[in-house]
Amino acid sequence: MKNLRKPEWLRIDLNKGRSLDYVKKILEKLSLNTVCEEANCPNRMECFSKKTATFMILGSQCSRNCTFCNVSHGDLEEVDHSEAENIAKAVMELGLRHVVITSVTRDDLKDGGAGHFARVIRAIKAYDEKIIVEVLIPDLLGDIGALKKIVEAKPEIINHNIETVPRLYDEVRPQALYQRSLEVLKNVKDMDKNIFTKSGIMVGLGEREEEVLEVLKDLRKGGCDYLTIGQYLAPSKEHYPIAEYVHPNVFQRYENEALKLGFSFVASKPLVRSSYNASEMYNKAL
Repeated sequence: MKNLRKPEWLRIDLNKGRSLDYVKKILEKLSLNTVCEEANCPNRMECFSKKTATFMILGSQCSRNCTFCNVSHGDLEEVDHSEAENIAKAVMELGLRHVVITSVTRDDLKDGGAGHFARVIRAIKAYDEKIIVEVLIPDLLGDIGALKKIVEAKPEIINHNIETVPRLYDEVRPQALYQRSLEVLKNVKDMDKNIFTKSGIMVGLGEREEEVLEVLKDLRKGGCDYLTIGQYLAPSKEHYPIAEYVHPNVFQRYENEALKLGFSFVASKPLVRSSYNASEMYNKAL
């Protein structure tokens, strides 16, 4: 569809993001990337004003070209081996108690960057083992050994987003496989049942409600604990087009159905993103 008018429920309160300089200065000082900026997240002003951010490791260039995503894809960068320690320093300076770490996809690396994820987790835990670490990981091309490196570093939460319904994968996630993404989450549980698993889906891409409900069932079959559902917002006219703005009542239906299926916690609203209020989700689900 073209010329869709953004509805009232998607308006963002700009007053939530007035004091961003403190976070930005720390990130610049330590040469760190955030998915908040790279993915043009609609909640970044609110989160920065709360002195929180989702750190993005392994550079700012992605090896894949998903049509929904605003993260750049181009010349891939060398792995910065000081990044783990710098993130740990930023965590301490910001006084974070719940840290979210994600990355670009790096299919060029032998382990997909899993070892680097593990180094970051351990660096944070070395500063304070009580800090909750949540990682949002790529599919690692289904490499069990790579995934095991992350699991053995013992983050509290491992998130891998399913993103959309299987019918739309060829157009939205052309280099990903629906079944492979499901298996990532299931394999985490098989390796360590004490780690919480989490996934997220975007709506408004042209999916049908019954397709979304089937995805939720598939996630629960693999033991997925936490779920986020949010409205897809195209970063530009060159990205995958928005098919519809899904009404908040539909988000509420999805939440109700997901809770019936057994998810420990569900965040389902138009502006929800996978890392938004992550700490609140973890604490409420305990």
